[in-house]
Amino acid sequence: MARRRNRQREKPAPEAGEYGDPEGNLLTLRGSLSAGSRRQYAATLAGGLDRDDAWQRAVELLFEHLAVSWTIAGLELRSQKQLLGRYRMASAAERRFVRDSLREHLREHFPEMQAP
Repeated sequence: MARRRNRQREKPAPEAGEYGDPEGNLLTLRGSLSAGSRRQYAATLAGGLDRDDAWQRAVELLFEHLAVSWTIAGLELRSQKQLLGRYRMASAAERRFVRDSLREHLREHFPEMQAP
């Protein structure tokens, strides 16, 4: 009797969302978020931190888990370390762009989650 091979079928990758700003910058966000990351986000947003601190940390956490790439002034960043570092030193306008993109992305891909 011949042995069967267990082959894992490739699952189609969840569709990523791309968000641009008037200056030509492009933020790409992944279309999936693990259950653990969702719980961590909800706990951070509702956590015991000062309300503003909790909100800032929740936005950063979403960015950290969803960002695939960020093209700024023609330079594409893909490494998680680079993405998070660049977000932390972003201008107020860039942070607003990221926050607005995250909100739109949550509405489209994760409507059950509370937007920051």
